[in-house]
Amino acid sequence: MNQLDALRQWTTVVADTGDFHQLAQFKPRDATTNPSLILKAVQKSDYRPLLDEAVKKYKGKPMDEVIDRLLVRFGTEILSIIPGRVSTEVDARLAFDTEATMARAVRIVDLYKAEGIDVSKRLLIKIASTWEGIEAARQLQQKGINCNLTLLFSFSQAVACGAAGVKLISPFVGRIYDWHKKNEGSKWDEAANAGANDPGVKSVRQIFDYYKKNGIATEIMGASFRNVGQIAALAGCDLLTISPELLGELAGSEAPFTRALDPEAAKKLDLPKVSFDEASFRFALNEDQMATEKLSEGIRAFAGDAVKLEKLMA
Repeated sequence: MNQLDALRQWTTVVADTGDFHQLAQFKPRDATTNPSLILKAVQKSDYRPLLDEAVKKYKGKPMDEVIDRLLVRFGTEILSIIPGRVSTEVDARLAFDTEATMARAVRIVDLYKAEGIDVSKRLLIKIASTWEGIEAARQLQQKGINCNLTLLFSFSQAVACGAAGVKLISPFVGRIYDWHKKNEGSKWDEAANAGANDPGVKSVRQIFDYYKKNGIATEIMGASFRNVGQIAALAGCDLLTISPELLGELAGSEAPFTRALDPEAAKKLDLPKVSFDEASFRFALNEDQMATEKLSEGIRAFAGDAVKLEKLMA
């Protein structure tokens, strides 16, 4: 049994790509996209016609609507290949505007409905894990719109998402690892910070244990992996979204693979429930230098790629 099949025993495998031609070979249940992945895809000859088609078909429409229609086009193509859900992202430039985030999410949902997609079962709306984004997700969930809270780097963000009843969170393992490695500089010991000791892995394990101990139904999907070792250390997490390159590595290896996270073991831990209001959430996030910097950086990067996508269309 290869490592990818072994992982599937305990974890739902999700593909992290806008390149839907790569999906079939790895047979993921779900797939995630973001502006950066879509921008990367439309610069390839295979996918450029989708961008050209959207520009031609919706000429005269507001640029933000054309962008959403392109994202939905990619999403519907992905859904024709996978059996599960696709995640489509709300423009990161709305990350601090609850009402605008909700309006954009509803439009994306309506566009999928117009394509005949059962959005209750097959769509997750990706929203940045700011206070405003989490509040938008809370209200969207009450309307039956399932959300994937992304750019999540801290325990406080995860707690707030669980309390808001969001469907799924995406803690960014690799970006947490990147920050700590850069911050440590020459003092960084790669071997000592690998596997279960990886700071990104430890962050997801903390969230996993807390959710399972306290009966929080929000799904946890580890994301943004830098190596197979991080994936192995999180085998047993609800879902893991993995790049095609790392999916290929897993499929090509038959090295031993064991379960690392266990919900039954987590239920035996002493982890009391905590809560945050807006003020305490903002303070907790502010106290976490890594999470504050990576959230800000992630929003800027996704927003910047949305602008590049608009320029390509223009």
